[in-house]
Amino acid sequence: MIVVSLIIVAAYAAFVLYCAKRSAVSFEEELEKDLLAHKKDLQEFREKKEARYQEKMKFEEEAIKIFTLYEITREITKSLTEKEAFDIFKKQLAQHVRFKSCQLVKAGLEGEKEFQALKEQFVFILQEKKRLIGYLVLEGIAEEDKEKVMILGNQFVLALRRVALYEEIEQVAIMDSLTDVYTRRYVMERFQEEVKRSKARNIKLSFLMMDVDFFKAVNDTHGHLTGDQVLREIGNIIKDSIREIDIPGRYGGEEFCIVLPDTDYLGAQYVAERIRKSVEESAIKAYDTLVQTTVSIGVSNYPSDGQNINDLVDKADFALYRAKKYGRNKVFCFAEITDKK
Repeated sequence: MIVVSLIIVAAYAAFVLYCAKRSAVSFEEELEKDLLAHKKDLQEFREKKEARYQEKMKFEEEAIKIFTLYEITREITKSLTEKEAFDIFKKQLAQHVRFKSCQLVKAGLEGEKEFQALKEQFVFILQEKKRLIGYLVLEGIAEEDKEKVMILGNQFVLALRRVALYEEIEQVAIMDSLTDVYTRRYVMERFQEEVKRSKARNIKLSFLMMDVDFFKAVNDTHGHLTGDQVLREIGNIIKDSIREIDIPGRYGGEEFCIVLPDTDYLGAQYVAERIRKSVEESAIKAYDTLVQTTVSIGVSNYPSDGQNINDLVDKADFALYRAKKYGRNKVFCFAEITDKK
């Protein structure tokens, strides 16, 4: 009986030990499953965290790009000339891109194709719609920075367009649309500046007032379109007869005026006679009509005839009146009139 009891006890103990072992194995398996699940969740969390970090970095990069574009655009819009715009662009570009040199090459310049063959240079084409503006030529730029140059280059194109529009508007504002010489207002502003400069440097300055002779008869005989063409051609003759520093303008109607910086009476008479003779010898073609006309010109000079633009305009106008009174197609200087008195 004792032996049987011991066998039963041993069997029971073995069974209990087996059950405990199975329970421990099962627990370990469950724990392993839970651990794997936690590891998977942790991995997914890390991946999501990394994805969000990358997304954040990408967003920050885009924000930097946008801010950079804003800064460059804001700075460039302060410029009124192409050179100023490029200087600002290059300065801003250097803060974001490393390069050895950066050049702006205008379209149509001789040798513009040569730089495109050089491998060490990166060429960005500046183009507005279908119109070629020029090229940005950069040397020593890294491959990864080329995209930045392209983005900023497109902003530079917008800046150049703005400069061009400003110049067009300015040109329209200061140029007479019919004769393509300056407007009276612009000439008077420049006249004032030139008088101040002449005073500061103690140099002479001359002013011409010019009127087309018998212009009303041209309009009455041939019509206003022909009259407009006559004024247009006289404007061209004036521009062809003066220096680049001289300031020609349409004073009003058929009257023209010219400011001649650093010019004495003798020089002013020479210019006036050249214009008078050129108009007299020209047969102006207006549509199907050839028109012969002449001009009368009055001349005043700073400082002998006046110290301000009002005096100089009045004296030149008086000399013009005398030129018309004594036969037209003449040049009269105010000093000559006073000398004769």
